[in-house]
This record gives sequence, structure tokens and C-alpha cells, in this order.
Amino acid sequence: MTRTALVVGASGIVGSATTQLLLDNGWHVAALSRHPCEADGVIPVAADLQNPASVTQALDGLKPTHVFITTWSRQTTEAENIRVNAAMVRNVLDALSPAKSVRHVTLVTGLKHYLGPFEAYGKGSLPQTPFREEQGRLEIENFYYAQEDEVFAAAERDGFTWSVHRPHTVTGVAVGNAMNMATTLAVYASICKATGRPFVFPGSRVQWDSLTDMTDARQLAKQQLWAATTPAAADQAFNVTNGDVFRWKWMWGRIADYFGLHPAAYPPSLSPLETQMAEDQKLWDDIVRERGLKEADINRLISPWHTDADLGRPIEVVTDMSKSRALGFKEFQASDQAFFDVFDELRARKLIP
Repeated sequence: MTRTALVVGASGIVGSATTQLLLDNGWHVAALSRHPCEADGVIPVAADLQNPASVTQALDGLKPTHVFITTWSRQTTEAENIRVNAAMVRNVLDALSPAKSVRHVTLVTGLKHYLGPFEAYGKGSLPQTPFREEQGRLEIENFYYAQEDEVFAAAERDGFTWSVHRPHTVTGVAVGNAMNMATTLAVYASICKATGRPFVFPGSRVQWDSLTDMTDARQLAKQQLWAATTPAAADQAFNVTNGDVFRWKWMWGRIADYFGLHPAAYPPSLSPLETQMAEDQKLWDDIVRERGLKEADINRLISPWHTDADLGRPIEVVTDMSKSRALGFKEFQASDQAFFDVFDELRARKLIP
């Protein structure tokens, strides 16, 4: 039977990796984003997800068998995050409901399911690490929960199966993405290399010393595809990481080596990137001009606030993947190589020197 996917947020880090994997596996893919997707082989779909009429019009005539929801919109408060992001999911699933073509929906959320939203990130009573899927929701408002509830309600109404995927700090390539640690660190390292600035870790001592993990966008795409096509994975939530663990004091040295830098010792006080990079646009202008790079707006490449939030956490964050492993998902990706692959692609696309 022909499988047709609708990837929602196809231009983002996760959406672009998911789109490519589906294409590589012979799927028909409709790629939905605010601006038409330019990827070869896809049906471009442009819509404003916050506008129900825009979504309904854009999806008219499309009959996807599988929907991959890989996007969100950052708002100023968690109440607004809930209102906007729940509506975006609802608008898509409501627009597709009349055709009754959908057999499975995957929703990408993340570890804020366990850590809480940005307003209360890593505060209060938290479950013990490693985080496991059976650990329930926190007693706090969270837009991830609101998104899940929209999927659950639509699944009950329309009869499709679902899966929820919870990655930890996704690495990949996408210009203009709101959460982009790998590209942020690549730009930061490039500036340090060009100016002689010390390559200083911007996070907490706990993150520097403790074990942690990460998720390559390609690994996340593989788990979504696996769950969407594996009956035993239906109607379940899954953590997803690369499968290894590391300490940032090791990874910082690996990243430094890639860029030909010497990693600075852990600083005597917290040195967030929002502070370190606050005035770096002019430096970036000079680097772009001298090296013939393609993106002059540094803010389309970096997300210091998000990198600081992840690296500044005062608690250990490690994720358990036993649930999907037991059901047959065996993929693995070394996390240092995941960074290097992003850096290589950024260089190939002339986004960093």
C-alpha cells in the first residue's frame, strides 16, 4: 500500500531530517512549512499553522496516511505556548479529519515533559534520572501535554494510532531554527578561532562534570519512521537519544579539536553565550565578508538562550531508551560524530568558515 507522509515543520532541524529519511525510503512526502519547501521530490505545502483557514486550504485534497508533527512556536509565556502550540496541532488534525486517510500520527516533544517548561525549567520536584516514559506528567502547565492531548483526542475521533517522541537536545542543520545548539556552538567556535577569544564552556559545573546524552535529528527521524510502521509501537511514548552518554568536559575538548582550538578550563563563574555573544554581529559580518559565507544574520544561525538553558541546568539529565530498544529499535549514533557531521555540512553549505 502506498504510504504518503505529511511532515509538519518540514524546514526545521527535525522536519528536514524526517523528510529526507522518508524520501530515501520511497515514501510520497508532502512538506508543510510557513514558506514552501524547496527539497527535491516533495510536494511543497505552505500554511500558517496558527490560522485554521490557512491550514484547511493548504491541505485540501491531500490524503496522507501518516502525519509527522515536528514543529512548535515559541511564545513569551507558557500559557501562550499552550494556547498557540495546541491550536497548531489541532488545526492540522482537524483539517485532515474529513478525508479519514490518516493511519498514524507522530508527535515530537522533548525532555521538558520531565523537566517542566522554560518558565520552571528543572525546578521543583523532578523525577529521578534516567528519565523513563512511565514517569507521569509534572503537576504544572506544559505545552507538550497540551499537544499530546490534541493528538489523543483526534486519534479517538478518527481512529488512527499515534506515537510521541521525546528527544534530548536535537543536533542537525536548519537555518532560522529556534533551538539549534550544534550550529550555535559552531558559530561560537568559529568566532573564537577568528579572534583568539578563549573557547569557554557556557554552562553549569553540573553539566560540565555529569553524564548526559543528546539526539541526532537523523536518529529521531529513524525512530519516528520505526514507530509509524511497527504495530507494537502504536499508541506509546518513547524517549530517543543517540544511545551513548558523555560528559561535557570531554565533548568540549572534542569540539575544540574539530575547530583547531584549545578548550579553556572551566571558568570561575558562569559564562552564558547570551552574554558572550551579545555583541558578535559585527564580528560575524567581518568573518562572512572575509570567508565568503552565505548567511550574514548571526541570529538566523544561533540560539544562545536555548543552548544556555540546556547547558546551564543544575541537575544531571540522562534518558533511558530501554522501552523502544525492547520493542526492536536498535539504531545508534555516536554523539561526537553527530556534532562533526553538522559542522561538516555547515562548512559545505558555507554557513561557517
